[in-house]
Amino acid sequence: MAQFIAFLRGINLGRRRIKMDVLRAHFEALGFTGVETFIASGNVIFASRANDPDKLSEKIAAHLEQSLGYKVDTFLRSRAEIAALVAGLPFHPSVATDDDTTIHVGFLARELTPAQRRGLLACRSPHDSFFVESRHYFWLCRGIKSHESKIWASAELKALRLPSSSMRNLTTVRKIAALHPPSGA
Repeated sequence: MAQFIAFLRGINLGRRRIKMDVLRAHFEALGFTGVETFIASGNVIFASRANDPDKLSEKIAAHLEQSLGYKVDTFLRSRAEIAALVAGLPFHPSVATDDDTTIHVGFLARELTPAQRRGLLACRSPHDSFFVESRHYFWLCRGIKSHESKIWASAELKALRLPSSSMRNLTTVRKIAALHPPSGA
């Protein structure tokens, strides 16, 4: 059985409220096993006999849209991918452990184009910097609270027209990785 974590965009924000037991039931209805949710923000851990993440993402997104009545962007990662992600922090350890710093991970369905990648890396401020790797990016916010950052409203970042993503605090991603490490880890 392949083990995955689904990062669902926009769950329990605004009017998109769903109880975690209901969300688990939706995943179980799709035939997945070992379904767990982690905090009420759209993190679903599950196992599947199918192992094609693109097809599984499409299947989950279609089911949730039909069941909930709104689009739910779905970003799937294997447990091994999450373990590698948290092990390979791109920022200097002293920065990453600073109490005045927050690191978020943005999950993408596909890799950014080279132009988007260069553009995102160029979107820096005294408080914000980015690192892009494969189908995710890291956003480091230092000296201010992440909700105080103006980087996401900047003309430069908006001009990139980045694809949909779902962000999680790195602390959350680390906790998910620690829940059930991949086999052999």
